Amino acid sequence: MTESASPHMTNPRILVLGVQPGTPPFRIVEIDGQVVGFARAVTDVLEAAAAFGITVHDLDDPDVVRWVGGDKFTWTRH
Repeated sequence: MTESASPHMTNPRILVLGVQPGTPPFRIVEIDGQVVGFARAVTDVLEAAAAFGITVHDLDDPDVVRWVGGDKFTWTRH
């Protein structure tokens, strides 16, 4: 497969990893490749982004945020 034939892959500044067990469950948040904390709700992701000067207008934009193991509505383990 050539590079031009491969799917478009972005490298967003914000990475939200899958749900981890806990009371309550949480997701690890990375910004620019560094773990910056954890989130228990989407507002925690927005607060972490703001702390690093990142304004998020669309949480569904893969150029801005990559959600691993679920989307912005996934906050519990299945």
